[in-house]
Amino acid sequence: MKTHKIAVIAGDGIGPEVIGEGVKVLRKVAELDGSFQFEFTHFPWGCEYYLKNGRMMPEDGIETLKQFDAVFLGAVGYPGVPDHISLWDLLLIIRKKFDQYINLRPVKLLKGAPCPLAGVKREEIDMLFVRENSEGEYAGSGAWLYRDQPNEVVIQNGVFSRHGCERVIRYAFELARAQKKTLTSISKGNALNYSMVFWDQIFREVAADYPDVKTYSYLVDAAAMFMVKDPKRFQIVVTSNLFGDILTDLGAAISGGMGLAAGANLNPERRFPSMFEPIHGSAPDIAGKGLANPLATVWSASQMLEFFGEQKWADRLLTIIEEMLVEKTALTPDLGGTATTSEVGDRVVEKLAE
Repeated sequence: MKTHKIAVIAGDGIGPEVIGEGVKVLRKVAELDGSFQFEFTHFPWGCEYYLKNGRMMPEDGIETLKQFDAVFLGAVGYPGVPDHISLWDLLLIIRKKFDQYINLRPVKLLKGAPCPLAGVKREEIDMLFVRENSEGEYAGSGAWLYRDQPNEVVIQNGVFSRHGCERVIRYAFELARAQKKTLTSISKGNALNYSMVFWDQIFREVAADYPDVKTYSYLVDAAAMFMVKDPKRFQIVVTSNLFGDILTDLGAAISGGMGLAAGANLNPERRFPSMFEPIHGSAPDIAGKGLANPLATVWSASQMLEFFGEQKWADRLLTIIEEMLVEKTALTPDLGGTATTSEVGDRVVEKLAE
């Protein structure tokens, strides 16, 4: 029997609550299938660990994680720990050390999911964002000069390499070709006259290798507007680290809310573990109250199953989420229901067994 070794970092706030439901669902999938199993190892890393130890994870944390096939992450961030520390010293260091240069975020309006846009049909919101996940504006390059002086200066560099841009753009083209969909590149070449002009140039160069893929290019501000006014024009989307981060939160807002927002951080070559996570954050204000929506975590579990080649079960989980949104009998308050976090997870398990 095949064993998938999963490192579980439940993290902070609502992280342990939602990740617990995700683990429960994955265990049930493995039980029902019978040809594979999951081996979960839990690590108590995050902001609470930081407050006790001065680090978000141990010095040998990355070496420890290398032995796993994937990381299942709950959420990072809690009051008392600066956001740049909680992000850079756990989530971003994992992404960078494991070269998880592809971030996949689906923006898909499922049946029964709420949508704030008037007159939009469900099938008109069906996008997959391919976000560059290793460099760009989140490369961590810059300087802080003359600190606490009147002439204080900070410099934040965006780092765009030919290697980094080309590999994510080519990955997006391969997806678009395989799925027979259009590919849209989003940049800001009119204002960012080095980085985004470079991005646009590489997009055109790679496009020459894919004459069968219909392409579009938008400035990021226009893209944000069209996501609201005419979302059907987007299918596969490729963009930089920062723009992808912002636009996928907008995407979550128009496709059911952050409680349905999932993300996969992939090392496509599988030289290192990939990481799967709900992207809604730690929401410390509702932690421990059973109010957190675990469906984004279930969706990220679906992404994990797809990554492991278990497409049947990946599709089944998405279908179950959709069925539950239509039934409206086991939903958390953010989706208009009265169910607790664990009750929603239990219902997913029940429907798997059906």
